[in-house]
Amino acid sequence: MNTKEENSASRLDPLKWAVAITLLVVAVVGNNYYADESLLYRVLALLVLGAVAVAVAMQTGPGAALWRLIKDSRTEIRKVVWPTRQETNQTTLIVVAVVLLMALVLWALDSLLGWLVSLIIG
Repeated sequence: MNTKEENSASRLDPLKWAVAITLLVVAVVGNNYYADESLLYRVLALLVLGAVAVAVAMQTGPGAALWRLIKDSRTEIRKVVWPTRQETNQTTLIVVAVVLLMALVLWALDSLLGWLVSLIIG
C-alpha cells in the first residue's frame, strides 16, 4: 500500500514541478509588466509567489528529500564541538606564523636561484 502512495506521488511530481516553474515565470513576467506599480507591492508579490512555488516544489519527492537533508544537517551541526575563542586564536597565530615562515623561505630560495642564474648567464 505504501508503494502505491509513492507511485502516485511520483506520477504527480512533473505536474507539481510545472506548477512551481509556472509560478516563478508568472512572478518574473508580472514584475516586468507592472513596472509602474510601487516597488513594495512588486516585491511582496514576488515573495508570495516564490513562497508558494517553493511550497509546491517541496511536495515532490526531490523536494521532500531536500527538506529532510536540511533538517538532518541542522541536527548534525548541533552535534559539532566548536573550538573555543582561545583555540581559534592559537590556531590562527600558528597559521600566520607558518605562512610568514614559508614566505621567507620562498623569498630566500627565489633570491638564491636568481643570483645563481645571473652568475651563469653573466
